[in-house]
Amino acid sequence: MDSAYTPAQVASYLSYIGLPPSFHPSANPPLNLAYLTALFTHQVTAIPYDNLSIHYSPQHAVNLDPQALFAKMITTTTAGSPRRGRGGYCMENSILFNHMLRALGFEAYLTGVRIRPRVDGVPQGEAYTGWVHLVNIVSVPGERVKYAVDVGFGGDGMTVPMPLVEGQVHHNSIGTQEVRFVRGFIPGQRFRGEGAERMWVYQVRNGREREWVDFFAFHDRFEFTEADFGGISWYMSQAKESHQTWTPLAIRFVRGVGEDGRAKVVGKVMMAKGVVKENLTGRTRLVKVCTTEAERVEVLREMFGICLTPEEVESIRGRPGELVGEVV
Repeated sequence: MDSAYTPAQVASYLSYIGLPPSFHPSANPPLNLAYLTALFTHQVTAIPYDNLSIHYSPQHAVNLDPQALFAKMITTTTAGSPRRGRGGYCMENSILFNHMLRALGFEAYLTGVRIRPRVDGVPQGEAYTGWVHLVNIVSVPGERVKYAVDVGFGGDGMTVPMPLVEGQVHHNSIGTQEVRFVRGFIPGQRFRGEGAERMWVYQVRNGREREWVDFFAFHDRFEFTEADFGGISWYMSQAKESHQTWTPLAIRFVRGVGEDGRAKVVGKVMMAKGVVKENLTGRTRLVKVCTTEAERVEVLREMFGICLTPEEVESIRGRPGELVGEVV
């Protein structure tokens, strides 16, 4: 399916994310929703969302080449550690997953996403950004609907593949949070006449008594290519207007077992700047506030499984994301 990865690389990836042998190509599993869900669940619980390459690397840049992504997330190790636990931000995780899906036989492509900016962690205001995110659109043989599969949105992202069905509500695995898609125009869309394309809008609410909140929007009938990925990633990783350039982030979903005996997302651990929180029971609690680089590097290792090299640790010195005292 025109993937950048060889069968040997796919096998290494499946072993790394801990996918059960029944879903390995050697078992000839059917390309169905159960398979797609298992891949998604093991990916997001084995490979964290993080933007650390912007902050903790000598280049302070993100390389989207599929082979560079594979080396960074799957094969790179350090002395005394069998795995470095590195993840990536949206473009990195989604591109890696896209090539794995295609190598395993799924029909998948990537499309761009507009996001509502957050204030105090919550999407607010009418405005949406430009294209700053990617989501996989996946077809499952025998099913008429396509699925949105987002492995790189972070803490409020979907925890299961979501069919592109308007209004269908999904429990988001953790606590009482629910998610859904609706169709509509977003603020700033001026062409709304005949033939105008409504967007899929991803909404979240933290309980049935709460209001739905719009988080992001996309078109499923417009494929983005490598040229688009590079432009998005350059802005997100280099532009001073991008919060990614001054806010080190890491989010790790926690894997458990559902009532059906299959793997599912049961919690999450989150770090923004130096503030570390976890949600394992449906309630978010503060775990630690790091005020020094030594504290944050240790938290990344202990709570996220991310092991940085000495060179990477030193490379944040003098950068906007460096911790030099009290976290604001």
